[in-house]
Amino acid sequence: MNEFGIKSKKANLEEYGLGNVAAAYWNLSPSELVEDTIIRGEGVLSNTGALAIDTGEFTGRSPKDKFIVKDELTKDSVWWGDVNIPFEPEKFEALYHRVTAYLSGKEVYVRDSYVCADTQYRLNVRTINETPWGNLFAYNMFLRPDKSEIENFETDWLIVAAPGFKADPKIDGTRQHNFAILNFTKKIILIGGSGYTGEIKKGIFSVLNFILPHQKNVLSMHCSANIGSKNDTAVFFGLSGTGKTTLSSDPNRKLIGDDEHGWSDKSVFNFEGGCYAKCIDLSREKEPQIFDAIKFGALLENINFIEGTTEVDYADKTKTENTRVSYPIYHVENIANPSVGNIPTHIFFLTADAFGVLPPISKLSKGQAMYQFISGYTAKVAGTEAGVTEPQTTFSACFGAPFLPLHPTKYAEMLGEKLEKNNVSVWMVNTGWSGGAYGTGSRIKLSYTRAMITAAMNGELNHVDYETHSVFGLQMPKTCPNVPSEILNPRNTWSDKTLYDAKASDLAEKFVKNFEKYTQFANEEIRTAAPKVGVSA
Repeated sequence: MNEFGIKSKKANLEEYGLGNVAAAYWNLSPSELVEDTIIRGEGVLSNTGALAIDTGEFTGRSPKDKFIVKDELTKDSVWWGDVNIPFEPEKFEALYHRVTAYLSGKEVYVRDSYVCADTQYRLNVRTINETPWGNLFAYNMFLRPDKSEIENFETDWLIVAAPGFKADPKIDGTRQHNFAILNFTKKIILIGGSGYTGEIKKGIFSVLNFILPHQKNVLSMHCSANIGSKNDTAVFFGLSGTGKTTLSSDPNRKLIGDDEHGWSDKSVFNFEGGCYAKCIDLSREKEPQIFDAIKFGALLENINFIEGTTEVDYADKTKTENTRVSYPIYHVENIANPSVGNIPTHIFFLTADAFGVLPPISKLSKGQAMYQFISGYTAKVAGTEAGVTEPQTTFSACFGAPFLPLHPTKYAEMLGEKLEKNNVSVWMVNTGWSGGAYGTGSRIKLSYTRAMITAAMNGELNHVDYETHSVFGLQMPKTCPNVPSEILNPRNTWSDKTLYDAKASDLAEKFVKNFEKYTQFANEEIRTAAPKVGVSA
C-alpha cells in the first residue's frame, strides 16, 4: 500500500449512489494498479515494464456517441449540432442510476486528482473506474495532489467510467450501447460501453473548453507548448499526425505539455499531468522522448508484441492504427515544473499538407491567423485501400472541433484579442509533402522543419526577404538557416508548375467551401484572409 492508498472506503461513495460496491480502492499507487490489472488477467508487462492492455471493442473515441445534457445552463450557450448532441436531463438521471446499479457489488477504483497547473484555475476531479488500468490512466493524465491535498480533497467534477455497462438505446436515449455524457449542471461525466481511455481525457478537455472561455476569460487550446532558456513560450497547434508532440519535444527547451493548455492574461498552463501519445511506427530514432518514456507506470493500449517476446511491435496495426501510450509527464526528463509558461512569443499552426501545396513555413497576419485557426486544416492520406493514393482534406475548427462546446468563433475571437494585445508572431508550418502530392512528392524532412521553427523562435527570420503566395496570401521567407532555399516556395519544388497551380486552386476551393458555415460570424479582417480561388500560383 502506498502512503495515499486506502482500500474499501465504501461509505465515502454513498453520495454518488455507489454505497453498495464490493470494495472501493482509493488512490492506489501505479504499482498496485498494475498488479491488480495483471491479477485480473486484463494486462501484461512489456519488456520495458510498461503495462499493455486492450481497450476492447473501441480503440478510439466515438464522436457520434458524445452528448451534453441540455438544460438551463447549457441551452443558450452550447454550440449544438453534430459535435455537441443534446441529451435530456431526465434521461441522464435515469441512465446514471442504471450505471450505479450495474457497479453495485463490483470493485471500483477511485482517483483524486486535478486539472490546470495554474492554481488560479484548478479543478479537482474524482474519477471512479470499473478497471484498475482505467484508474492508472487517470493517475497518468491528470495532475497529482500531494498527501495534504488528498486529505482535504473537495470534488469539483466527477467522472464515472464503466466500460462493461452497455446502454439500451430504447430505454436510455443513447444512439447505441456506448456513450460519454457531460452534465455541466451536476458536474458529472458519465462514460459507459467503451474502454477507450481517451474518452476520460477528452471529456475533461471538453469541460474546460466550456468553463474557461465562458466563465474565466481563458482561451483553452488543443496544443503543445514548451519554454526556452529565456523564458520564451512557444505553442504548437495541430491535428493528429502533424507533429504536435514531436516538435514540442526539443532537447533545448522544456516541455510544458503535449496536448491541452490554457492561455490566461498572465500565463500558458498545462491542463494535464501526463502525455497520451500515438505510438504507431514509434522508434527511438524518430521520437526519443516518447520512446524512452514507455517504462514501468506507462500504459500501452491495443499494441501487439513481436511473436514469442514481450517486445512491442510498433509497426503492427492489427488491432488499430490508433495504438496509444499514456505516461506521467515526469517520465520525460526535460520538463517545466510546474507546467506553466509565460505568454507565448511564437505560435505555430502545424499542418501535414499531403497535397504538397502549402509552404514549409510562412508568417501569418492576425486575420490569417484567425482564419487558419477557425479552419484547422490538415490532410490525411487516403488509408489502406489498394490503389487509393489521393489525399483527403480534414478541417477541424480550432484544431479540436470534437471538443468545443462553444461556437468556434468564440475561441477565434479570444485568440485574435490575445494576439493583438501581446504582439505574438504566428507561423504556419507544413510538415507534409513537397515536390508533389502524396505518392509523387516526398515528406518534408523533420530536420528541416526543426531548423525552420528554431530560426523563427531565434528571430533569424525577422530580417530576411519574403514573397507572397498568390493563392493563399502567405508570407514565405526566401532564405532560412540550415534549410535549402529552393524548398521554401512550394511551387519551385514541383516539376510540373501547371499541375501545382491546379492543386493550389483546388485546395483553395476546399478552404473556402469549408469556411462557408463560419462566414456570417466572421469579421471583415478574417474574411479577407481567405485564399483566392481561380488565381494562378
